Amino acid sequence: MTETDRKRIKRESDEPAEKRYQATSRIRKRITALEQDANILKEHHPDLYRELQKAICDE
Repeated sequence: MTETDRKRIKRESDEPAEKRYQATSRIRKRITALEQDANILKEHHPDLYRELQKAICDE
């Protein structure tokens, strides 16, 4: 996410709800792209896939 998206999602800005909705929509599109990228990495570069998996799944 961009820094602006983070602020909008956390409601740290006084912008209209429409801006938050737009940020949410952009983030959903990025998640879809990330899913596709993860599948490619899993098949073609397992080491990078594991790094990605660890970064996302480990808390």
